[in-house]
Amino acid sequence: MTELLNKGSASAAASPAETAVPFSVGKREPRRDGEAKVRGTLSYVADLPVPAAAAVGITHSTRPHARIVGIDAAAALAVAGVEAVVTGADLHAALGDRMYTGPAFNDQPPLAVDKVRYVGEPVAAVVAVDVATARAAADLVVVDYAELRPVHDVQSAIDGVAYVHDELRPSAVFGDLAHLAGVSGTNVNYEYNLIDGDVETAMAGAATTAQAEFWAPPTHHVPIELPCTNAWIEGETLVLLTTTQTPSYCRQAVADMLDLPLNRVRVRTGPLGGSFGAKMYDRLEPLAAALAWTLRRAVRIRTSREEAFVLTSRHGVQVISSMGADADGNIVASRADVRYETGAFADVGPRITAKSGMVAAGPYRVHDVHMRSRCIYTNKPSAGPFRGFGVPQVTWSHESLVDELARSRGEDPAAFRRRNLLREGDVAPVGTPMHSADFVGCLDAVTAAIGWDRPLERPGGRFARGRGVAVGVKAVLTPTISNAVLQLNQDGSATLLISTVDMGQGSDTIMPQIVAEVLGLPAESVRVVNADTDVTPYDTITAGSRSTYHTGNAVRLVAEKMRDRLLELAAAQTSTGRNRLSLVPGGVQNDRTGATIPIADVLHRHFGARGTTLTEQANFGTAWEPYDKGTGRSEKVTEHWFAGAVAVQLLVDRATGRLTVEHLASAGDVGRAINPTMVEQQLSGAAIMGLGHAMFDEMVFDQGQLVNGTLLDYQLPSVRDMPHEITSIIVESPHRTGPFGAKGVGETTLIPVAPAVANAVRDAVGVRITRLPLTPERVLDAMTEAGVDL
Repeated sequence: MTELLNKGSASAAASPAETAVPFSVGKREPRRDGEAKVRGTLSYVADLPVPAAAAVGITHSTRPHARIVGIDAAAALAVAGVEAVVTGADLHAALGDRMYTGPAFNDQPPLAVDKVRYVGEPVAAVVAVDVATARAAADLVVVDYAELRPVHDVQSAIDGVAYVHDELRPSAVFGDLAHLAGVSGTNVNYEYNLIDGDVETAMAGAATTAQAEFWAPPTHHVPIELPCTNAWIEGETLVLLTTTQTPSYCRQAVADMLDLPLNRVRVRTGPLGGSFGAKMYDRLEPLAAALAWTLRRAVRIRTSREEAFVLTSRHGVQVISSMGADADGNIVASRADVRYETGAFADVGPRITAKSGMVAAGPYRVHDVHMRSRCIYTNKPSAGPFRGFGVPQVTWSHESLVDELARSRGEDPAAFRRRNLLREGDVAPVGTPMHSADFVGCLDAVTAAIGWDRPLERPGGRFARGRGVAVGVKAVLTPTISNAVLQLNQDGSATLLISTVDMGQGSDTIMPQIVAEVLGLPAESVRVVNADTDVTPYDTITAGSRSTYHTGNAVRLVAEKMRDRLLELAAAQTSTGRNRLSLVPGGVQNDRTGATIPIADVLHRHFGARGTTLTEQANFGTAWEPYDKGTGRSEKVTEHWFAGAVAVQLLVDRATGRLTVEHLASAGDVGRAINPTMVEQQLSGAAIMGLGHAMFDEMVFDQGQLVNGTLLDYQLPSVRDMPHEITSIIVESPHRTGPFGAKGVGETTLIPVAPAVANAVRDAVGVRITRLPLTPERVLDAMTEAGVDL
């Protein structure tokens, strides 16, 4: 079931050029890759042709924290078909400290040097004729370790029982991370504080308070397509064909590591079979590049599912938080100590720490806040970007506490939220005004969908029924840059060059719709070229639901430049005033006579030949006001906000603790839906992934060793665990600078799912659970501890 709520006129917020009756924007264009995916004919990176390459097998660390005393590769080298065994020491001898990479700090070597920092860290690379030989030989490499004291949890890390890194150097790759400073003698690599007002005084004066310690465990992305990187040398150029969301970043990182100019590093990619953040920044690319360059040999690294589990994860987060409301039911104070467990390497943890810390008070009008958010090393696999970018973990905290505040006051949780939610023009605790963030509309939509105001049938006996709701807020990554190049072919077809990577979100479908809207072309006549840094222009990243807004704006701008160019050419060719011509479906129209010249004729007259192209390019970048160093506040911390809500109705089996979700309703303010079908798919897909985090997903460690790192052991929701009813609701509150009012949506409805489920459990059986996931055992234990009659 889907529904569309219009919260304003898209044309009212758009530029004059966008006020015409929609031609392509807003249409339910079919997914470009849909048939190929269903038929199994879509070519992914592992399917694409590459030069004859050696396979790479990895020897992984078996210790969480230890000095490398020695590496014996003799047995591996004796295996028929093995060409080389490369260690971290070998790469360091060839590359020096340039081998250390990372988007925030240069702390991550492709192969461990001197010491290992987590179980599973690559220690040696075996290059062989095929995958089976490489992996078998990698198991024969013997590593001699001297044990070091490991850091297994954030409290031990804060206490400094041992240090994961002796010293850190900022990498200064991104503008929003340029302020990072080197650190030593600590496991806290970054700290962000948001301070507004006097939270201690406000909390002391609150009529009602709620406080708890929350835990969201590390989880794995589990994309269907496993990471794969190919690297080889063509002339003087290093070429990588890889599964990455960040081709422009990979080019810069590899160029820095190998001390090459950017034009000698080429990064290509293809459609991704899912990612959710798993294929960003420094994954396989630095190792593949280092091996190919130093050995002068084409190589291919393909991870196994077990290897992918320790390649990256979502951050485990501990949140110690409290909130207070006054006698009138207004939230007056919010504070939290947020601890992100980033594992052995910072990755982009500092950015996640700040971007989530600034919304840790939630989407509420609260003026006294103190959010302390820290990124902390431990001896576990590195955590990095994951759909939601750290915000679901803090939403788990604040939406549980808001629910407790309402229940302590005897208020309806939805009504309590509605009174306190931020509205258009309100200033968020971080200091940035709200625009195109209709929290109230989303809340009202999901509660109406599940019949929140209708009496709830509460069965007696074994089963208990409950309803829960939660609201989420997230800021889009700012500042970032997107570029677009548009080639209009003489026959009226077009080729769009962008570096946005389609990983299932449908960018290759909606970007042509934007071009088609401006130029009056059929959307199917616009082809998108796969990201290739030798061909497609720079883009910061494909992540954080930023592409519809950022790349979409670049695409809109380049299409408008092409429109203007066509009108200028037609005006010169027909001796007609430019202001008397307009671009309509089918060509250039004389507004006075109604005569239309096909685009193909305009280009043919201009060039005098068939097969020619007209090319334009455009850039779209966003700016921010850096956080105040003392308060963490900013008048413009983000270009736009994501607003979403989820409501859940479920049954709790009192005998087993099992949860059965009867209805899951999600709503997201998308600004304007470029393609409603794609938006609905994003809303439902994100909500279902959030349901996994709420009830199933958890990476379990024992003394640093991942114990459930296979799909036999790692629990995911199956089709039998799906809600009986799923409702996805599009809320449209057009953004004044979005392309046709649009903004992103891919993470919006994942963010509030877990607290909505927990709030429904609280409503059903009266227990507040503060640790995820809500497994049957955990629910049953909570009821037993609370003395709930089973």
